Amino acid sequence: MPRYTVHVRGEWLAVPCQTGTNTVRWLGKEAVRRYMKNKPDNGGFASVEEVKFCVRRCKGLGLLDHDDTLEDTLEDNEFVEVAIEGDVMSSDFIVSKLERVDLYSKYQEPEKYIYLDGNSLTPEDLVNLGKRLYKIKLTPEAEAKVRQSREVIERIVKEQTVVYGITTGFGKFARTVIPTSKLKIGVCNLEIVVVAGVGKPLIPERSRMLLALRINVLAKGYSGISLETLQQVIEAFNASCLPYIPEKGTVGASGDLAPLSHLALGFIGEGKMWSPKSGWADAKYVLQAHGLKPITLKPKEGLALINGTQMISSLGCEAVERASAIARQADIVAALTLEVLKGTTRAFDTDIHAVRAHRGQIEVAFRFRSLLDSDHHPSEIAESHRFCDRVQDAYTLRCCPQVHGVANDTIAFVKDIITTEINSATDNPMVFAERGETISGGNFHGEYPAKALDYLAIGVHELAAISERRIERLCNPSLSELPAFLVTEGGLNSGFMIAHCTAAALVSENKALCHPSSVDSLSTSAATEDHVSMGGWAARKALKVIEHVEQVLAIELLAACQGIEFLRPLRTTTPLEKVYDLVRSVVR
Repeated sequence: MPRYTVHVRGEWLAVPCQTGTNTVRWLGKEAVRRYMKNKPDNGGFASVEEVKFCVRRCKGLGLLDHDDTLEDTLEDNEFVEVAIEGDVMSSDFIVSKLERVDLYSKYQEPEKYIYLDGNSLTPEDLVNLGKRLYKIKLTPEAEAKVRQSREVIERIVKEQTVVYGITTGFGKFARTVIPTSKLKIGVCNLEIVVVAGVGKPLIPERSRMLLALRINVLAKGYSGISLETLQQVIEAFNASCLPYIPEKGTVGASGDLAPLSHLALGFIGEGKMWSPKSGWADAKYVLQAHGLKPITLKPKEGLALINGTQMISSLGCEAVERASAIARQADIVAALTLEVLKGTTRAFDTDIHAVRAHRGQIEVAFRFRSLLDSDHHPSEIAESHRFCDRVQDAYTLRCCPQVHGVANDTIAFVKDIITTEINSATDNPMVFAERGETISGGNFHGEYPAKALDYLAIGVHELAAISERRIERLCNPSLSELPAFLVTEGGLNSGFMIAHCTAAALVSENKALCHPSSVDSLSTSAATEDHVSMGGWAARKALKVIEHVEQVLAIELLAACQGIEFLRPLRTTTPLEKVYDLVRSVVR
């Protein structure tokens, strides 16, 4: 018998269907009837017949025709929403509203796996896990370590030893011993009490990254989680069952408690959860739709799921990977601008950079030479001004290796710290199976990734700052020898005038966002946690800075391609012509 999970005015209803030949209209009416039956006042309706509604699939968000049959339009156990005409949906729960959810409308489960051992994950791997390219399995070595650490916890509980976070309370209540009979209650209370985050939920990719990274840390075998529980978490990840995780609320010590608690809450069947199959729904229904059961947490497992720097570090991985990409693109865009402004390649000479041997500077100069100065793909534009009387270019062109270079070195430095962090045990207390004991420490403190991501924002921002100045040179006829704002009909068409204003606005915003959040600390938990990293904000604003850098460089790329139009029929180098062709394939 087919069964559907239907959302009506904040309530989730299971609606069985005797036959697939029933219509969408029947499903909507039956859901409304069951909703009215559960309400003392019939939900404010006199009868089902007077209710006007539309029916929408949660997966893909498509509206359904009332006359279509259920067997033709819906899969068994699919999630749908019945929207009552005239209702205003609650702003804190909109089934179909989630950023970038459209990317999941044709979702297919990945076939390939990444094997996690807690030691060898890379930022690129984590981003690919977020993009749904892989599922997760544990290595046999990781499984053995997880079992061994759990044995230590079981012994502590059996012997009723007083150990922080296992047989005691948390934070300020570390000295409060919990009776054995109430350990399970304490574990669940921990999850529910700590879910105090606010803000928009993380997009699916970031939720997957956060969950995958927590699995990787647990796979190290220092958390005391049972293999059974960890496998349940992995099954939920592989099905893309993603809890509602607000983006704000962590101070980055003791770890990312609020977001990780929201993450764990869904797995015990509480709160909201999202999957490509269901959209937003109560967690227990989403798990059920995927053949999964809520986790029953054992002693120490609540703390094992929520204590660590994974929110900071997972967002940090995305920031590092996007920064690496835009830094490479910045060299290409700047090289194209240099061509349009008829700059010289002399400043990129090998000997100049050999005597100031910063790795990033040398790499950027090499890329400029590869793009601009080759006998294999000469530039007609460069040949046209080879014997001009200009001696040297403005700093925004001449000093690209020095400015772009330090951004590259910053990214490499931060990537090294983030890579170490994502393969680190960040729990408290730590379970050392080989010693048969637990030790309380401070590996949950997010200062390392917080400081690194503040530094990343500052370093990468400069790519936008110098790009905005090159956009000014492209648009200013006194500097470019091109038509003002790169348009022939000035006055009738303002060309790139306001596009440059946008770039300037983004760069100005970045100046404020680059103020380091990790220089701040506020004491929390009744002064038990008296120094914190503020790493969550460091990670989120680093991503915002990088987004602005991407947008400013996109504006420069469009402006440079527009500038080339005024130099035709002359052609630039072969690789830069390929860049021009790529842009023109999507932008006139």
